[in-house]
Amino acid sequence: MTAPLVIAVDGPAAAGKGTLARRLAAALGLPYLDTGLLYRAVGRRVLDAGANPRDPAAAEAAARALRPEDLERSDLRGPPADAAASAVAAIPGVRAALLDFQRDFGRRHGAVLDGRDIGTVVFPDAPVKLFVTASPAARAERRWKEMRGKGLDAGLGQVAADLAARDAQDAARATAPLKPAGDAVLFDTTALDIEAAFAAAMDLVRGRLETSAP
Repeated sequence: MTAPLVIAVDGPAAAGKGTLARRLAAALGLPYLDTGLLYRAVGRRVLDAGANPRDPAAAEAAARALRPEDLERSDLRGPPADAAASAVAAIPGVRAALLDFQRDFGRRHGAVLDGRDIGTVVFPDAPVKLFVTASPAARAERRWKEMRGKGLDAGLGQVAADLAARDAQDAARATAPLKPAGDAVLFDTTALDIEAAFAAAMDLVRGRLETSAP
């Protein structure tokens, strides 16, 4: 029996991985999971409780109490949520609490999952792994425009500084640091618009699937 297809899409914030993952899932008829929302929702629960997202006990308790409706909150984006998500994601107990959820989601019917450790930890045997990146300047501008479109007041320089700080924290954490899997395809979206990035990603996915076919 053929295992359900799982596609891992990893990369830093504002590189375009979420947009690509959603488009790939729709084109391939697969469920989609933004795993970053899990950590954002955990971070928000910690903040709501008046606790520090870096507190392992508070963060793990929030992760184990996570409910599906937490993922529907309207305040899971922006600098406070970004910082809280990055902080709780560095805590081993939080990652352990959410690991089964992610694996169950992918194994049920196959899926496209985007995050920071899908190809390295969650599904290390996924037949298709993309590591999506872009230049710091391009990522900062994308996030800045996204925030302005939502009515959030933030300067481009501050957005760039926030992204750089999160990159450093994600790459330095001891548990599941942000890095491409050894067999991931590096995919730079700096010079690509959404349509061009999607077309190129689909070509990469088809090529990987043909290579991995028995």
